[in-house]
Amino acid sequence: MKYSFFIMAILSTLPFSNKVAAQSQIDLQQLSEDYFHHGIQILTDLVSIPNDSHHPEQLQQNLDWCKENFIQRGWEVSELETEGFPLMLAELSQPDAEKTVLMYFHVDGQAVDPSKWKQEDPYKPILKQENEFGEWEEISMERLKDEYDPEWRIYGRSTSDDKGPLAMFLTAWDAVEKERLSPNYNIKVILDFEEEIGSPNLPEAVNNHSDKLNADMMLIMDGPRHLSNEPTLSFGARGIARVTLTTYGPKNPQHSGHYGNYAPNPALHMAKLLGSMKDEQGRVIIMGFYDGVIISEEEKEILANVPDDEDKLKEKLGIAAPDQVGESYQESLQFPSLNIRGLSSGWVGQEARTIIPSEARVELDIRLVPESDPEKLFTLLKNHIKNQGFQLVEEDPTDEERKQYPRIVKWEGEISYQAFRTPFDSEPGIWLEKAFQSAFGKDPILIRMGGGSIPISPFIDALEIPAVIVPTVNPDNNQHSPNENIKLRNYIEGIKTMLSILTQPLREEL
Repeated sequence: MKYSFFIMAILSTLPFSNKVAAQSQIDLQQLSEDYFHHGIQILTDLVSIPNDSHHPEQLQQNLDWCKENFIQRGWEVSELETEGFPLMLAELSQPDAEKTVLMYFHVDGQAVDPSKWKQEDPYKPILKQENEFGEWEEISMERLKDEYDPEWRIYGRSTSDDKGPLAMFLTAWDAVEKERLSPNYNIKVILDFEEEIGSPNLPEAVNNHSDKLNADMMLIMDGPRHLSNEPTLSFGARGIARVTLTTYGPKNPQHSGHYGNYAPNPALHMAKLLGSMKDEQGRVIIMGFYDGVIISEEEKEILANVPDDEDKLKEKLGIAAPDQVGESYQESLQFPSLNIRGLSSGWVGQEARTIIPSEARVELDIRLVPESDPEKLFTLLKNHIKNQGFQLVEEDPTDEERKQYPRIVKWEGEISYQAFRTPFDSEPGIWLEKAFQSAFGKDPILIRMGGGSIPISPFIDALEIPAVIVPTVNPDNNQHSPNENIKLRNYIEGIKTMLSILTQPLREEL
């Protein structure tokens, strides 16, 4: 189905009004449509700036763009220094406001391999439609001036993760300002430029700048909606820790004919070690790994209310049966996980050679839940490794250690950030549900805790405020992968989501 929209000119600067929005009198859908084309311009401008987290010079261009755009809109902007790249804080106060809402976005993106993208430049956003063969083909962006198909998609790095949501917010703010509406609460927007590398400097920065970040609640504007692509609120996210393990064989790769059956193979040692950590159903069998995670009958009912179609989910994943950590997909997300995210030893494919490798390396990630103490999980994992007969070291083994210990594992571990979970009936939960009901005419899907990790726990710990995730993008957006995209339906509904939040009153009597 296609719709015609008004094409609006670039917004002129207007004096800001203190009129509080009465949401029941606002046609949020029409307002979203009226500002849609303007929002597409904001999105394409922002996505056109390369933003690889590993390149500070690219991040600086994004920071400059964000500063300029918030300042032009009348916000007070400052940089918050960190040990790495600075955070950006934008603030706007309202007369007689009783509450302050802190909104989090990140502006950096994953690296790109242009050879894997089906377009010339991943940082040059393009519009695509699906053809009769199920293939996505480029069409002119100019077509949006006269028509709109909600199934069309804009392709480019960070269109969904996380520049799309930031562009939605700026579009909604322009609409609020132009229509002389106003939220009745203060807003602080914090922009993170190191999220895709784990926000390593965020915890210390939040503690150092807690006075500037002080707020009553936090909204995380990141992540995809539920798989049904219906309006969604997520009240928690798992934390993450990372571990690298290395096993050792001969000091140098050796000819497998000369030394096979004699020189120990580190890949085999690694395979046996990893195999000892889980059972046939995919459950971690390290003693105590799931301690403290108890799901009550009431919580099971909450999880069951999420409209997952697990048959379709298995079909999408191409699997016959899931791991049996929980009784359902949602339940599985309530437990800490132990995942092999990468494994290497020797060479494969055309580079394969008849050798005994000198070492094997595995990269693990551990998704944390609020009941998990990451230090305890590290201790459990280390003890398990020792119980399998390995000597644990933190540096490459010396010649003396190689002579003394038949099996050695080098341990490298890092705790990035902890999980968080906010009650559904918290102040932001009640407020956001009202906003979504006004915008979409129905209750949003409520997720107790999502599976991914977002660096929010430092804010919750330092500021002692509740937090809720407001996801807006399509779940099949290919984030972190080639051909990342955002569906036009999600973009316009994302603008409406932001408008619903900005126009929903937030008061003490909530």
